[in-house]
Amino acid sequence: MANAEPVLLEESRGFVRILRLNRPERKNALSDELGWAIVAAVARAAADDSVRVIAITGSGDAFCSGADLARDRAAGAAVAPHSAQDQQLDDISWIGRFLLAIRFDCDKPVVAGINGVAVGAGLALAMCADLRIAADSANVHPGYIRAGTSPDGGLSWTLPTLIGHEPAMRFLLDPRMVPAAEARVLGLIGEVVPAADLEQSLLACCERLAGLAPIGVRQTKRLVARASIAPDLEAHLRDELRYVGRGLASEDGQEAVKAIFEKRQPQFVGR
Repeated sequence: MANAEPVLLEESRGFVRILRLNRPERKNALSDELGWAIVAAVARAAADDSVRVIAITGSGDAFCSGADLARDRAAGAAVAPHSAQDQQLDDISWIGRFLLAIRFDCDKPVVAGINGVAVGAGLALAMCADLRIAADSANVHPGYIRAGTSPDGGLSWTLPTLIGHEPAMRFLLDPRMVPAAEARVLGLIGEVVPAADLEQSLLACCERLAGLAPIGVRQTKRLVARASIAPDLEAHLRDELRYVGRGLASEDGQEAVKAIFEKRQPQFVGR
């Protein structure tokens, strides 16, 4: 029986709007429906004067396991991270909109509560947030190189901006799952708390931010975001989508994803 609940749950607690990815049976993997729901919910919260801070977290034991490759594979696609419609680069798609919607179109602080695994597009989503708090049981991984392709979701911009070129390259090309404590040392996560305390810690952080002068907070986010913006960020995001699609459509990309599902080492041929 299909899950009758919305794929994204929205809740308001005082001045805090909590967005909860709600596909726990798929480890909150991103479908087109969920991806666009996140973009729309952030836009609504940004325009709502009763909201001062936005929290994004996951239902169940995962933050987000990335794009729903199993769904795309079952539909007979070339195992792309989004539908063919989303690959229309003039629209950028929901995966490209994450960064624009969260970091630049929204001048309210966005805090990610990483309650479990954050992989691929799920990690990209978390990295779009202004602050990140993780459960000590969480693990993160970019995922893209394992699928034979390159990052999207703004990850090729957020990651080096946050931690620098070489650490970003090492992390993106590392096949390991990285525990939350190690991710904090790398600079990907700002705070790690016991898993049982994550919900409380996330809300406490958001309430603290909501108690600050709203004008000062919003102006601060605008200035900090502008200071690190790429000369043409939308062109960069289009390049991400072009490259990730090219990688997944290649022989190596198809072999990589097939190997993931078959739980074996892929055999790459360089084309």
